Amino acid sequence: MNGELVQEYQEFAKEKLGFEFHDINLLVTALTHRSYVNEHKNANLEHNERLEFLGDAILELVVSDFLYRNYDQPEGIMTAWRSALVRTESNSDAGIKLGYGPLVRLSHGEKMGTERAHSVIMADCFEAVIGAIYLDQGYDTAKKFIETHVLCKIDSVIEEGSWRDSKSYFQELAQHIDGITPNYRLLKEDGPDHDKTFTIAVYVGAELKGVGSGHSKQEAQAAAAKEAIKKYRLAHPEAFKQIIAK
Repeated sequence: MNGELVQEYQEFAKEKLGFEFHDINLLVTALTHRSYVNEHKNANLEHNERLEFLGDAILELVVSDFLYRNYDQPEGIMTAWRSALVRTESNSDAGIKLGYGPLVRLSHGEKMGTERAHSVIMADCFEAVIGAIYLDQGYDTAKKFIETHVLCKIDSVIEEGSWRDSKSYFQELAQHIDGITPNYRLLKEDGPDHDKTFTIAVYVGAELKGVGSGHSKQEAQAAAAKEAIKKYRLAHPEAFKQIIAK
């Protein structure tokens, strides 16, 4: 790996992470996808899956420890909060905000992949970066990184109820506020069979409450329910608070 490329990774670490890596190869590996290694088999490279395994465990430990120490809630609720904090979408968003996307090494074929596939890759890289930070800088620095980029979301997760199953939660809201059970309607299907996108609307009675898209009908229904929850939150803040408090 040439010095100019190494410098690019080190500059990212200094600017975005606040420190220089002792072993910059750890960060490079954290941002190297298996497909890139397969495409450069003679280069003796390592992909990020082992670092991802390590980072995932550290992420769960730090989040679990934080929730245990700061909230007096049953195990089931804390598990749901943790899942909301560390799910793929959340980790992918954190990675996008960090800005390491251009540094992720992918095969030419993987670069042409779907948005959904890229989101998973960004999330996996986020966990691998945690593993790299832990090995290079120690637990406390990895913990600080997680606090900055993951635990900062805990208030919004609780306040917005995003830790709940969105369909069940919206049904509870609709029945509490309007006395009606929501119904979902398929609006359209787009794309080839291997990468189809569904668009679904959710109604309460005759009133459209939300529209969502996803790569399965269940995913699209969940997205529609999330959109509807946002509208209910704005239109009925007091009722929303009553449901949240349960």
